[in-house]
Parts: sequence; structure tokens; C-alpha cells
Amino acid sequence: MDRLSEMEAFATVVDQGGFTDAAKKLGISKSAVSKHVSSLETRLGARLLNRTTRRVSPTEIGLAYYDRARRVLTDAGEADALVTAMQAEPSGILRVSVATDFGVNHLSPILGGFLHEYPEITVNMVLDNRFVELISEGFDLALRIGELEDSSLRARKLAETHKMMIASPSYLEEYGRPARIDDLNEHKLLHYSNQSGGNVWRITAPSGEKRQVRSAGWLTVNDGQSLLHAAQGGLGIAFLPAFLYADALRDGSLVPAIEGLDPEVQGIYAVYPPGRYTQPKVRAFIDFLVESFRDRGAGDW
Repeated sequence: MDRLSEMEAFATVVDQGGFTDAAKKLGISKSAVSKHVSSLETRLGARLLNRTTRRVSPTEIGLAYYDRARRVLTDAGEADALVTAMQAEPSGILRVSVATDFGVNHLSPILGGFLHEYPEITVNMVLDNRFVELISEGFDLALRIGELEDSSLRARKLAETHKMMIASPSYLEEYGRPARIDDLNEHKLLHYSNQSGGNVWRITAPSGEKRQVRSAGWLTVNDGQSLLHAAQGGLGIAFLPAFLYADALRDGSLVPAIEGLDPEVQGIYAVYPPGRYTQPKVRAFIDFLVESFRDRGAGDW
């Protein structure tokens, strides 16, 4: 006989307190339940149930076996549900957290394509420049840019972006162009206030050395688009990703602040809670994003 069927019959007898109710629960005959339990006891070489005319109860060995058997049956049920869920059409509410700058400029324009492809999914996109706690705040996934902090979250890389110091030609004409990283200490830097390390820029020197620059400026703000506008207005030097400054670089309203200094390369990631499997709606969205940004180079924004 099937070992799992034997376990299920035995566990149901214990749960229901007898063979008759167990048979009703399982939708099989009482004699079939009895055969399953007898076969199990024979195979194990132990009596698992105390049988009287009035009630059936597990023996000490039977109770210990029941605890393990119930866990096995629960895992088996979850395995079956997993297969069903993974084959199901992606559906449900998808809560996504994304930084305002990237969400407005690069995620919002492509959402229509995703929703038309998966009409059973409803997207709830939250634009926020703070670092959200996915699990406690109920998000299915978040898009994050830059080096990921150590965490138990799962992550998939979607694309890369350059990060570079940029300034307007008018600012550089008035204050001079820094020739090297140390010269930044004499300039007005435009800071992003949501950085975990405060108003500190971490820059890779041509030698490969990691440098830290801290300098005062006229503006500290928690929005990248505002920093971009401030740089275009000649208020100082900003350190921004290419998905924000690319158009301004092309039209000449902004230029590299330090000539010859290679831009930093940052990853753009989808991060989502850990688990034994990825929900179909989450998997569908991540696959869609990977495909959407597949041909996007670090500077091609």
C-alpha cells in the first residue's frame, strides 16, 4: 500500500477519534481505513492505536509517530499547493516600492505593457525615497539602486547605471572646474539627504582607491530630480545616476564635473522576501523588468 495513504489514514483516525468518522472525512470505506492502519502497524512492527468498543486512541508510540506523520502530511499538502500555485496564471495585488526618481522616469512609462500582458494583476506602486522594510510593511518587492546591504532578502539584478559628478557650464565658469577629487573640498556640493552615511560621497579614484568626500553646499534634499534641477541652475556639483542626468548631459545643460574620471557603476535590483518559491505575480513582474531593461547600458538612460 502507499505509505502516504497509510499515514493519512492513521492521522485522520487520531484526529477524528475513530474509524467511522475518519472514513467519512477521507471519503472511503471504514474497512479501507482499517486496512491502511493495519498495514502501517505491520510494516512498522508496532501497535499505534488502542482499540476499544467505545473509542480509539493512540498508544505512546502512536502519539509520537502521529506528530511526525502530521508534519509529513502538511509538507506534502504544501508541496501540492506549490505546484498548483506556480502553474497558476499570475494574479492579485502586487505592492511595489520604488524610489521616486526611478519610478516616475523609468518604471511608470512601462507599467502599461505589464498590465496589458497580465490583466489579472493589480499594481500598487509606492513612490518613496526612504528605505522601506518589505516584510513588515507588506511589500511584495522593491527596486533598489547601488550596493545592497546584507540582508535575508532575495535579489535579482535588472540593469546597471552610471553615477557621476555633474555640474552646469555656468557653475564651472564661475567657480572653476575641479581637476582632482581633493579639489571638491573647495566646491559647493549638492547632497542627497536619504544617504545612510550622511552627506558623504564615496568615489573611486583613478588608482582604484576608495575616497570619501564631505563638503558643505547650498542644498540638501531627499529628491534626485530636485538635485538635478539645482545643478542645472548652477547651484553646485551633484553626484547623480545616469537615469537622471543622461538627457541633461546630451543637451549640454550639464557636463562632467571632473574630466577624465570614470563614472561609478551601480546595479539596479529587484529585491523580494525570501521563501521556498517566488509567487507567480512577483516572478512575472521581475521577468518583465529584466526583459524591459535588457538592452540598457549603464550610460544609456
